Amino acid sequence: MDLLGNLSPRGQMCFTEKLFHPVHRKSVKKGFDFTLMVAGESGLGKSTLVNSLFLTDLYKDRKLLNAEERIMQTVEITKHTVDIEEKGVKLKLTIVDTPGFGDAVNNHECWKPVADYIDQQFEQYFRDESGLNRKNIQDNRVHCCLYFISPFGHGLRPLDVEFMKALHEKVNIVPVLAKADTLTPTEVKRKKIKIREEIEQYGIKIYQFPDCDSDEDEDFKKQDYELKESIPFAVIGSNTVVEAKGKRVRGRLYPWGIVEVENSAHCDFVKLRNMLVRSHMQDLKDVTRECHYENYRAHCIQSMTRMVVKERNRNKLTRESGTDFPIPAGPTGPESETEKLIREKDEELRRMQEMLTRIQNNMSSQNEAF
Repeated sequence: MDLLGNLSPRGQMCFTEKLFHPVHRKSVKKGFDFTLMVAGESGLGKSTLVNSLFLTDLYKDRKLLNAEERIMQTVEITKHTVDIEEKGVKLKLTIVDTPGFGDAVNNHECWKPVADYIDQQFEQYFRDESGLNRKNIQDNRVHCCLYFISPFGHGLRPLDVEFMKALHEKVNIVPVLAKADTLTPTEVKRKKIKIREEIEQYGIKIYQFPDCDSDEDEDFKKQDYELKESIPFAVIGSNTVVEAKGKRVRGRLYPWGIVEVENSAHCDFVKLRNMLVRSHMQDLKDVTRECHYENYRAHCIQSMTRMVVKERNRNKLTRESGTDFPIPAGPTGPESETEKLIREKDEELRRMQEMLTRIQNNMSSQNEAF
């Protein structure tokens, strides 16, 4: 039955707005959670870009290390949370930083703490999802990872390749070309092509922008094409306001001129910000939930199923051998049917938690072995 068939196009639109308005209003009132990870070696402007993107100062209490301390530093995971409100929409943004990444003399498996952190968030979400109280689950899964690529060199370094290959099946990777103001426009174009070719050559799965529908207007299709061609985003960050042609803009002042951060002719900053905060935030969350987390969840369930089968077979062999013990009676006599069901359910939940712990330990051991 077509509920909207007898309505005019305007009536159909009004009906749809009335139908979904409460849902939209509830989502806007509740707000959205988004977790963004930034990774890359020190000195590429990660902190400056994050502060530029969200017009805040997340790193005001950070201690700057000297060269010797940076070399000795191990990879850490730090979290910063900020509440943003734009046009009445609330966003709880969590920034996950990875100080120390790529700074050591020996960077063998320096990406492992990052991969472990992403798995830990999946594990916590899976535990909460499998628990009894699933009403208010906190989603701390990493929805996007901005990976900063050095503008110096001829393309991807071995560390870049190994990092992205280790994490591309766990998180949405969006590569960015850092400090684009150190390159000429021609160099930026060539380097982008080179990096895209190497990403394909090494089989790295970065975040894929969804294709446009055939009925989209031409302007939208053009914007989508330009967004895809911008990979990796050539970015410049600055929290300094300078004067250019009588206007005050955020940018960098050089002897030869001014680089404007929010000028699309100078860099891809605006495209990256719009992609993260507006156009593709929900798709990044959807891909995280439907692809990366589902892969993790399926692996856990398969492992739990195998363990359950092994345990049942072991119990069956125990009963057949005659060594099984009868269930003791309760303190006031034989168990009632309700008490028995409750006890069995408690035992099942306890076994599931123990299995999940063993699975995580086995996965950690396997990752260490590799």
